[in-house]
Amino acid sequence: MNDCTNNHKKEIMAVHDAMDVLSGKWKISIISSICYYNKRRFSDILKDVDGISNKMLSKELKELEMDLLIKRTVLDTQPVTVEYQLTEYGWTLQDIIKSLSNWGKEHRQAIINK
Repeated sequence: MNDCTNNHKKEIMAVHDAMDVLSGKWKISIISSICYYNKRRFSDILKDVDGISNKMLSKELKELEMDLLIKRTVLDTQPVTVEYQLTEYGWTLQDIIKSLSNWGKEHRQAIINK
């Protein structure tokens, strides 16, 4: 295998690794919700992400926390409040989220103008 092919394989593998963490129907939307508002409560994320169930949101938040992308904070309030925010590492996704949003707007406009 030549160096060019080897480099391309490494690039494709890196994309594959990223998609393993961000894949699924909900994770990008959850990250976007937290990213745009900085801190979000469970119920706020549930409202932001159309169609997600409580159970699925809970599962996805746990996975994002395990992947070090979000931080869960339990506040000492009555009733107890739980907030989610991006970790410093999670904030590295901000440019990707903005790029996806911009592309989505352009794509929607292209389809409407078709």
